Formats: sequence, C-alpha cells, structure tokens
Amino acid sequence: MNFSEKPREACGIFGIHGLPEAAKLTYFGLYALQHRGQESSGIAVQQNNKIVAHKGMGLVPDVFDVNHLEQLDGDNAIGHVRYSTTGSSILVNAQPFAVLHKNKSYAIAHNGNFVNATVLKNELEETGSIFQTTMDSEVFLHIFIDHLKYGFENALMATVARIKGAYSIIMLTSRGEVIGIKDPNGFRPLCLGKLNGNYVLASETCAFDLVEAEFIRELDPGEIVIISDKGIKSLKPHPKTQPSFCIFEFIYFARPDSTIFGQNVYQTRKAHGHCLAKEAPVDADFVMPFPDSGTYAALGYSEESGIPFEMGMIRNHYVGRTFIQPTQSMREFSSRIKLNPVKELLRGKDIIIIEDSIIRGTTVKTRVKALRKLGVNKIHMRVSGPPHRYPCHYGIDFSTRGELIAASQSVLELQETLGLDSLYYLSIDGLLKSTNIEHPEKNFCKACFDGLYPVKFDKGISKDCLEIT
Repeated sequence: MNFSEKPREACGIFGIHGLPEAAKLTYFGLYALQHRGQESSGIAVQQNNKIVAHKGMGLVPDVFDVNHLEQLDGDNAIGHVRYSTTGSSILVNAQPFAVLHKNKSYAIAHNGNFVNATVLKNELEETGSIFQTTMDSEVFLHIFIDHLKYGFENALMATVARIKGAYSIIMLTSRGEVIGIKDPNGFRPLCLGKLNGNYVLASETCAFDLVEAEFIRELDPGEIVIISDKGIKSLKPHPKTQPSFCIFEFIYFARPDSTIFGQNVYQTRKAHGHCLAKEAPVDADFVMPFPDSGTYAALGYSEESGIPFEMGMIRNHYVGRTFIQPTQSMREFSSRIKLNPVKELLRGKDIIIIEDSIIRGTTVKTRVKALRKLGVNKIHMRVSGPPHRYPCHYGIDFSTRGELIAASQSVLELQETLGLDSLYYLSIDGLLKSTNIEHPEKNFCKACFDGLYPVKFDKGISKDCLEIT
C-alpha cells in the first residue's frame, strides 16, 4: 500500500511503428510518462514474426538497462508503465501482456478500467478460458482471440463492442501492426504523432516532445487506428456517444507540458487558479503550493489576486515511493521526508496554500500541523477542484467512499479536522468554465464530484455508489 495522499492513475502507454531501435525510443517515451505509473514497466517488440518482451517491477530506468534494450531489437514496439487499479501489483500483472495463438502473437498495453470485466471473465471461464493474471486487460485479448475467425478488423470491432468503461489501448501484433484504440466516451487521452515519417502513439504529448516526434492529433472517442507497413487506417465502429473526458486529468494526472483534450495542461491549471481567486479571495502575505501538485493553480491564484507567490515548502526530488510504516510517528516521518518548510519565510505569516485535491486528508493534516509548530499565523487552503465525494471506476485508485474524507464531512467540518483557518473548493461550474472547452458541462466525466456515472458498471465493482446514469 502506498502512503500517498494523491490518487493514482492506472497507466501510461506508448507505441511506435517502423523505426529502428524502436525499443529505445519506447524507453524514452515511457520515461516521459513515468508520472502515470511507477509500480511496473514493460516493453514488447516485434522480432521475426514473434513478440519479445521485457518487464519488471519498478521505475523505467530500474527495469531496463542497455543490454535489455539491445536485446529488444525491432522496428515496432509498445510500452507500458503501471499503477494497479484492477489486479494486484505483482510481476505477472505487469504489461504489455502477450499471448500466442496459432503461431501468431499479440500484446496489449492498457490505460483505464473495464467496468464489466467481472461479468465478461465469468462468461469466458464458463466456456473454457483460462486466465493467467487478475488484470481486466487480459479479458480484451480473450474476446479478441475468440473472434479472429471472422478476420482481424472484425475481431477488433467485435471486442470493443463487448467491453465497457475507460480504455486507451495500444496493441502490437507479430505481423508488425501497431493498433491504437480509444473507448467511445474518450475517458483517457491517447495521442497520435509522427517521427521521421512513421507513426507514434502515446498517452500524452510530453512523450512526443522527448523523442522529438510531431504531434498530429488525439484519437477520437471510439476510434481504432491500425498502423502497418501500408500506412494508417481509421475505424469508427461505435455509434457517436457524448464524450466523457476525465476532468481529473486536467487537475492532477497529466503532465503540465502536455496537451490533452485539445488544451494545454499548464495553462488550464493556471486558469483554475484564476477562477479560484475570484471565487474565494482572502488576505494573506503570500500564496504557496505543496509542490508539485498545486504549483500551477497557485501561480494563477497569485496572478489574479495580486498576492505574491512563494515556494514555502521545498520538495526532495530524490525520494522514491514512501510506504506505510507500522507506527504513527513513522507515518509522519514518511510525509516529512518529501517536503521541508522554509522556516524563515513562513514564521509569523498569513499564508494561502493551493492544493489540487484532498483525498484522504492524512498528509494535509500532518503538514498543516507542522506549519503551526513553525509559528505560521493563519493558514488558508484553496483547492483547485471540487470535493471528492464519490469513487471512480474508470481508472483511478479510490474505489470506495470510505476512502474519501469529503464524502463524510462538510467543508466546515473538514476545515476543523485539517486545522485550517479557512477552506474553499473550486466550484464545479468554475472548474468546467476554466477548462476552455466547448460545452464543458456535457463533455467531461465529473462522477468523482457529483456521483453521476456516464457508463454503467458491474454491481460488484463498488459497494457504495449511489447513482448510475
């Protein structure tokens, strides 16, 4: 269990077609997407009509060295970095996940969550399917293989017709095709780029920047692109559906230098801060974030309010993942090791802390308590998103309301619990308007805030969701 206050995304994915040293380029693509998954990493390449893969637990540079990349020789590759939302964090669940069927191999890298995976898995097991992992991603390949008798493209379309939920998928075949697939609601980003005349796929555009690929466009919701030696082909098997872009990609998940859903993340987060300053002004000596999550909204709040921006907490960039320790004192130590206050700047001041979210509240409470001990006079907190009151089933790791402190406490109760002088969350209207996307009230999934789920899910997926639409 990871002692992070922040929710974790499911995965980051990358794929490349027709370029020498594809594995090395995929390595750098995954390096840029490391923020989307830090539990496991993997790369699969096509070699001589077969797929060869290397996977391991940990960060990209810990899993791969020069020897691994040299052995992954090939012109077509896909890669994956993972946080587990469905399936345990063990090596067998690391991706890309590959299967062999009638002397042909297929590998898959998946970002998201199939919300009907349990039902589909039960059906498949009743007809004789044997599963190697506990990942929902494996369900996709079982259905796909079962429909290959109708042809490759038909198998892809039949598979996406059966699965429901959030999925951005990159697939590799032993014939050398690289396939990008996006769910009809478009929950998770998936981008198409070009490098030296060849196509590249990635969760975010920041991966293109690192490998010097040109960003072409995002895949449309429900689109399948098949990249082969013949070029690129687009299939759109789904009837047009109202998009449900994940609003939390803008608030927290995506890297600020990426462009997703047609907007730059950095500028969008600053716009959230501007809107927050208009909705909840307060006098203070300076505005500060808990780096790095609230930094860009804090810059926007400072610009709009005219209150100076300061870095009152300094992050230790050389700390890895911090795990739950057996005692409360060690849990507090785990929080302190990541951020250290600038004591001389903070003592005796009235401050505004900008956060992007408060999930479980443990870390915020510990940090506020530490600031009080330093002699900070007043502590106001402004959050650049609404309160998280409902679980997510589309690829974020909080699955019960009991994990969400705002689900059981009002804002005033939270203010007291966290030891703050004032607390304010950005309104849903303010959040949506500051994304600068046309008809934002229709085009975003905001179920974690309002409990209105755009895609129905298995009854067993959650014990306490109140509403399904």
